[in-house]
Amino acid sequence: MIYTSINIKAEERILDLRSISLKSKKDVRIFTEFLNSRDLEMDDDIDYAIVLEENEKIVASGAMSGSVLKCIAVDRNYEGEGYIGKIVTYLLLKAHHENSDHLFLFTKPENEAIFSDLGFYGIAKVDGEAILMENMKNGLADYLEKLSQKKVPGDKIASIVMNCNPFTKGHLFLIEKTAAENDHVHIFLLDENRSLFPADVRMDLVKKGTAHLENVTVHHSGQYVISAATFPSYFLKDSERIIDAHGRMDLTLFRDRIAPALGINRRYVGEEPLCPVTSHYNGLMAEILPSGGIELIVIKRKEQGDGVISASRVRKLIARDDFDAIAELVPPATLHYLKSPQAEPVIKRIKGLNT
Repeated sequence: MIYTSINIKAEERILDLRSISLKSKKDVRIFTEFLNSRDLEMDDDIDYAIVLEENEKIVASGAMSGSVLKCIAVDRNYEGEGYIGKIVTYLLLKAHHENSDHLFLFTKPENEAIFSDLGFYGIAKVDGEAILMENMKNGLADYLEKLSQKKVPGDKIASIVMNCNPFTKGHLFLIEKTAAENDHVHIFLLDENRSLFPADVRMDLVKKGTAHLENVTVHHSGQYVISAATFPSYFLKDSERIIDAHGRMDLTLFRDRIAPALGINRRYVGEEPLCPVTSHYNGLMAEILPSGGIELIVIKRKEQGDGVISASRVRKLIARDDFDAIAELVPPATLHYLKSPQAEPVIKRIKGLNT
């Protein structure tokens, strides 16, 4: 456990900075209680958390989840005394030592000036709800510049955002239909390693599965397309208000910055009868994207047997070792991978979740 005394001379206080043990029920409880007192929740995906304490009472907190800073709060009686700066500075140092220097955070719009002074830059905003910030001045600009190098001419330039956990014939059906109806298709594959199948594996399977399509480009999503930074609720399935705010954030960023870099004017999605979060997100697309000249096209999902083809359906079959059924639902490259030694750790994790 990290335990450091910090002398706050201006206030004649000695505060203790310590890490929260996420395996300690007591630590998690007091951390959660403090966050609740500031109208915040403790997210399930936190990797590391710290607190500032005075006489064992928490006066400020902060946490990290991958490259995202979160749970940053200060006791009402200690506001304006610079403790948020101390929390953020320590988290930045921690991230730097772990070779993670590109960081993001969500905050309320009224806190933008505080984090601007700490070296963060606003990149997207949902009025009255939240602002997304990053600590690299040209982070988004550099990402857009790299994207623009893949821009191709055409009247109908489409996009699809996918996770592919794993890549199925349902995904392939959507891609092939989109490719047939448009001059070019840009696929954004989610980079977040929060899925059972690693990002590099999913990228390899999508590229192999779409190699026959000449008008398709597969991109890494980076941190700017439905990532943990721009849309944490995609992974956390939080409250409706958080889902809505973060969905609007992600789609505003896509509409105003990402789509123009590639000339995208259409976005394809599969019909979503199963997941309420994704269904709500699709509804937000219909509301937000058209104002940026982006047409939303919803495609009925491909069916096989008694239901739609989905990655979750494939994962359930993996847990049962039913490779005959899996073969009906996935492209050859995915099936080959699943039968290879490289897939054994993934299959073990899937089975562990289904025991």
